[in-house]
Amino acid sequence: MAARNSPWWKDAVVYQVYPRSFADHDGDGIGDLEGLRSRLDYLSDLGIDAIWLTPFYPSPLHDGGYDVADYCNVDPRLGTLAGFDALVADARLRDIRVIVDVVPNHCSWDHPLFRAALAAGPGSPERDLFIFRPGRGPDRAEPPNNWPSAFGGPAWDRARDVPGSRSPQAAGPDDDWYLHLFDGSQPDFNWRHPAVVTMFEDVLRFWLDRGVAGFRVDVAHGLFKDSRLADTPTAVRSHAPSGYYHQPELHGLYRSWRKILDSYPTSTFPGARTAIGEIWYDNQETLRPYLAPDELPQVFNFDFILAAWSAPEIRAAIDTTFKMTNGSQAPWVLGNHDVVRPATRLGGPAQARAAALLLLALPGSAYIYQGEELGLPEVTDIAPAARQDPTFRRTGGRLPGRDGCRVPLPWSASGPSLGFSRTSTGPAAPPWLPMPAGWGAFSVEAQDGDPASFLSLYRAALRLRRSHLALGGARETGGTGAMGGSGDGRLQWLDAPAATVLWFRREPGFEFLANLGAEPVPLPPHREVLLASGELPASSPAAVPPGTAVWLAV
Repeated sequence: MAARNSPWWKDAVVYQVYPRSFADHDGDGIGDLEGLRSRLDYLSDLGIDAIWLTPFYPSPLHDGGYDVADYCNVDPRLGTLAGFDALVADARLRDIRVIVDVVPNHCSWDHPLFRAALAAGPGSPERDLFIFRPGRGPDRAEPPNNWPSAFGGPAWDRARDVPGSRSPQAAGPDDDWYLHLFDGSQPDFNWRHPAVVTMFEDVLRFWLDRGVAGFRVDVAHGLFKDSRLADTPTAVRSHAPSGYYHQPELHGLYRSWRKILDSYPTSTFPGARTAIGEIWYDNQETLRPYLAPDELPQVFNFDFILAAWSAPEIRAAIDTTFKMTNGSQAPWVLGNHDVVRPATRLGGPAQARAAALLLLALPGSAYIYQGEELGLPEVTDIAPAARQDPTFRRTGGRLPGRDGCRVPLPWSASGPSLGFSRTSTGPAAPPWLPMPAGWGAFSVEAQDGDPASFLSLYRAALRLRRSHLALGGARETGGTGAMGGSGDGRLQWLDAPAATVLWFRREPGFEFLANLGAEPVPLPPHREVLLASGELPASSPAAVPPGTAVWLAV
């Protein structure tokens, strides 16, 4: 737990908002900033410390907003800059900070800089801001190298094939291809060009000046590319160091970004600014350089999110983290907008409830993806015509993509959009992704006030996390830091009664136990059961049923 006056982010619980799917205020079927603003009391009651907003910038939405057309504005479908400022101000009144996504690896093919590059033609200075190269083979009809797209297929498309790419003044053939590690609508920037570096420094300052508490850095390991653009040994994508991932120049860039973050005052709200990198890696040694004290303050804990529902695997993921750093620098996370929801991925609602108590009992910071507090499962039966993720399209339907974890939230138990759209101007448009039958049973309305619901479990856990000294209780509010119990972030593993059990202690006086096996296990000696993820049957001796986690005062 963060010690007195240490940065707020070291022990924060951050709630990820996918704006298009959180709450719709104007009735167009798309969530917006005003909808989020209208639900801030819900988030305050939940007990979170900060909101992470995925992209809300102007975008043609070929990849859910991660194809950004303007980094310093708000998509008019989602709101306005004035509305964003009002959201930040209203969140501050509730001691909630706002973190925004920054997408530096690529932009939209509708971004003015890329449109200018297409119009200027091969060999132009405008194209130097991106990665254009002539094709290989006869008629230059083959990609410049064998790099793969993360969404399927090659990471190169021909400039001539971009819709509307030909300028009336263009002359001669355009044999260039452009690099895109993701969708063809997302051209990669050339981070070896100083103008790109300067542009993103300005972007960071633009949002910091508007009061944001930090950034989530998209594809933080992929910005710089090997200048030779040589073929990789295999065209299968990997998170290991390669010509397109983990280039050494990243570390100098992040040291410069850290100086920008640290140049903002810490004595007033929102306190010390942070940045958390989306850095996928193959092993600890690849990740370790990013954890230098003068680089990004935080990186996501993907060892934890990738672990199977197995006590040895989860313990190994936790131990791996503590060998390198701690949960303050590598926050714990169960899900996000890119992975299958925990209630489905881990095996069912019981496992997801137990995992939630584990997440919130670990030392450091934790991230919750919207809907996890409702126990939402992955939606697997979205019709092909309704799917929007480019992964589905680029793989010909072989991979379903990420739409299943992005379906809009149900707020009401009934009604045309289950409370997702609230408008006084008439009937609302259907939600941008269809909501499945029975979705109302997961709604906030259906769970509010039910002591056995997912929502009640999360509220109780977050309330205890704020009050128990071992979990960081007695936090400051309205200030810049935090204070509380186990400031060194240590965790002591205890001798579990079975290989299927996770059992640890945090001082003062807290123990966590989760039974991941198929048989009940004895409940350890304790003063009080603080919270349980499921019912503890009356028995002698007392036991923890399968798929159940408990918080104990000892």
